Amino acid sequence: MGLLEEGPRRLHSGQFRCPYCGLLQDRVPTVEHDWVLLEPDMSPLAHTVPAEYRWIELSDGRVAVYGVGPPDPYQRCRIEHRLACSAQPLPDLWPWLTTLRGENARRVERQEAPEPLELPDEWPDAG
Repeated sequence: MGLLEEGPRRLHSGQFRCPYCGLLQDRVPTVEHDWVLLEPDMSPLAHTVPAEYRWIELSDGRVAVYGVGPPDPYQRCRIEHRLACSAQPLPDLWPWLTTLRGENARRVERQEAPEPLELPDEWPDAG
């Protein structure tokens, strides 16, 4: 093996238009030898993104999902365009939270109108 004279080889990526909204998105290779469409010019703090949706950029230009544990508080990541696409429904990021929200909605429907709270004319002495 010889020395790399050109530096590390980067895989070619590019921009493509979203078939749903028509906006440009970055087509980036993954470590699994696949491609993912990422939101361009967007790098949120990794701890603000659910673990299975964090795409971390590697030095060779590929990306990998980083869902192992809590990231460094200053770590940045990329997100898939489908999460930001206004023409696609938002995926169920936390199924347990969606279930809880649905149950709370059903509880509100089942709940009768509460009786107005009657306050006493005189309060008992606490002394």
